[in-house]
Amino acid sequence: MEKRAYLYTKDGILLEGKGFGSPKVARGELVFSTSMNGYPESLTDPSYYGQILVLTNPMIGNYGVPKEISSHGILQNFESEKITVAGLVISDLNDAPKWNKRLSLDGWLKENGIPGIYGIDTRALTLSIRDKGTVNGSILQGKTTAKQRFEDYEKKDIVKMVSTPKPMFYKNKKGNGKTAAVIDLGLKHGLLSEIFSRGYSICRLPYDSKIDDVLSCKPSCVIYSNGPGNPNVITKTISTFAELSGTGIPMLGICLGHQVAILANGGSMQKMKFGHRAINKPVIDLVSKRAYITTHNHGYAAYLNGIPKGFKPWFISPDDGILEGMVNSNGNVMTVQFHPEAKPGTHDTSFIFDMFFKKVSKHARR
Repeated sequence: MEKRAYLYTKDGILLEGKGFGSPKVARGELVFSTSMNGYPESLTDPSYYGQILVLTNPMIGNYGVPKEISSHGILQNFESEKITVAGLVISDLNDAPKWNKRLSLDGWLKENGIPGIYGIDTRALTLSIRDKGTVNGSILQGKTTAKQRFEDYEKKDIVKMVSTPKPMFYKNKKGNGKTAAVIDLGLKHGLLSEIFSRGYSICRLPYDSKIDDVLSCKPSCVIYSNGPGNPNVITKTISTFAELSGTGIPMLGICLGHQVAILANGGSMQKMKFGHRAINKPVIDLVSKRAYITTHNHGYAAYLNGIPKGFKPWFISPDDGILEGMVNSNGNVMTVQFHPEAKPGTHDTSFIFDMFFKKVSKHARR
């Protein structure tokens, strides 16, 4: 028998739908994504930690959830080892057969203890979020009278909840003998795959690692990953980035790593009204003048007037003028706000890794 479920928002919206997944209560920041596919990858993206995800595509679950595929300890078809969203809001729940399906979406959410609600007009809800801004919300199954509590997403240092608690090493036996130090702010396994496929071993480090911890890996380069939450609260991460910038080691920042780089060099970040979350967002390369379709998942951003001194803009968003990438004057620090490593795609900007590792090779020959 289908359970009634209710979606509440802090600004007073109450929507009735049908519950699926775990019967637990979900609380978090309500955000939307306009992606039309890739829900297994989105739901396992640590950048969504603590958030209730609204998917605008009307039919979700129609190809089930596959069995995990791993190579060298790196997942090939998920972005992390478990679902990281707090809850899921969709319009139509589908359960169609597929050759590599292990579980239905409903079964997968149950297995991970994640609540969901369907039968919701997700596009109307998205218009509300777009017009009024991101809002905190909750999902309850089977009751409407419970007193509501809403999580304060802004002030939490939630990166520590998704970062590795201790160093991890991925040895590339067929590689070039070089190591990339990756500061895990809530990284996606797609990033590990991109690095590993280019011949590098990986030293994966906690988000609050000190400069000595990073240098102990004897890295050829340092990469700051994506992750969730407010970049202004991870002050230890920002401080270490600033110290590493002075060493001359090639550095790459992605998404939250991009934001950390801005703050570490005196720039500024601000909360967006409703964020960029999808796999179909355009950016403009200011060098080549070409446009690319990219994957995004962020609720904070910098505009051109927030770029640090000593950096020049590399990419911008044609939609709202947000700074989507930058390079410093020395050429050793590159950053992008979007995800060149994203699964299921797009892969239009994977050339950024080729550019970066070419720079790493040149630096090593000096």
